[in-house]
Amino acid sequence: MTAAPQPGLVVKLRPTGPWRVGPNTGARDGVDPVYHSDSFYSAVSASMRLLGHLDEWLSATANNSAGSAVRFSSLYPFHNEIGFVIPPRTVWPPPASTKVRWKGARFVPLGLVAPLLSGRALEEDRWDVDATSQCLVPNGRSGPFRLSLRSGAAVDRLSGNAEPHAVACIEFVPGAGMWAVISFADEEQRERWDGPVRAALRLLADSGFGGERARGWGRSEPPEFIEGSLPQMILSDQPAAPEAVNGGGAPPSGEVPVVVEAPSAYWLLSLFNPAAADAVDWNRGNYYVLARSGRVESPARSGELKKSLNMVGEGSVLVAENPVQGAAADVAPDGFIHPVYRSGFALAIPVPWQAAS
Repeated sequence: MTAAPQPGLVVKLRPTGPWRVGPNTGARDGVDPVYHSDSFYSAVSASMRLLGHLDEWLSATANNSAGSAVRFSSLYPFHNEIGFVIPPRTVWPPPASTKVRWKGARFVPLGLVAPLLSGRALEEDRWDVDATSQCLVPNGRSGPFRLSLRSGAAVDRLSGNAEPHAVACIEFVPGAGMWAVISFADEEQRERWDGPVRAALRLLADSGFGGERARGWGRSEPPEFIEGSLPQMILSDQPAAPEAVNGGGAPPSGEVPVVVEAPSAYWLLSLFNPAAADAVDWNRGNYYVLARSGRVESPARSGELKKSLNMVGEGSVLVAENPVQGAAADVAPDGFIHPVYRSGFALAIPVPWQAAS
């Protein structure tokens, strides 16, 4: 299966302290090790406002009828040379093993995805699941992060009373951090937005991602950027061998083989909110849905609750006639002074379709 190459950019962030990504429940003692693509887009948009690009940025992305000029995956953990990712649900988890509890891993090394898609079995003696990070790691290696609870106290300035509390965070091991991939619609859009996107990410590295930024959390060293083309820089093209009748063997003498065309399938590295033109076959594929909410961060009015939106989660594999595009939804509270966009633009990689056995 092939796809027209698109200009791409991988960004790697090496944290200088704890990060907090709140779970969907909002619980202070919980944390999500994925910084989802809708939050990533919102953070970049906030930086674009400070850099003076917001109106043009929104015109090129959320308000672009032709589809977003720039798309973001979610941020995933990495450790040294290994970038972890949520694997395609069509190939994960593998058949049960007596040595490795495969289904305990939420993240796998990116380099394993192509072998899994080609049907190769993993060598059980080489892998282990790090329970804390839910990462599949080579035997003898630790996961990229651990979860921790940090204590704090909210002080009432009038009464002087203090209310102690604990907040969960992610603490990264040396050599670990978060990575994501960014795609540009074409070379023209790359030339226009590559510089502003890099500047926005440098600003975010200084100011922080996620929660508790006032405590200095969520910051990182200057970002590292790697240029390339998508989907090749994430996953090499996988040839989808046509399946013939009679179990794929040679046809009987004199008969013309009938080829069953495999449907087009797309592996999501981002959250996804379908656009009206997305012809997704919801009766096929392998996907799940997340309810996304949160609070507004705006110079106008902050802290108000956004409207909830159901989105297709990372790692889902969708079957569609054409590459899925996705759309941004306005989730501003009723009567809010301006739109508040939740990005559901798909950053999806074409993969061979594998129906559940």
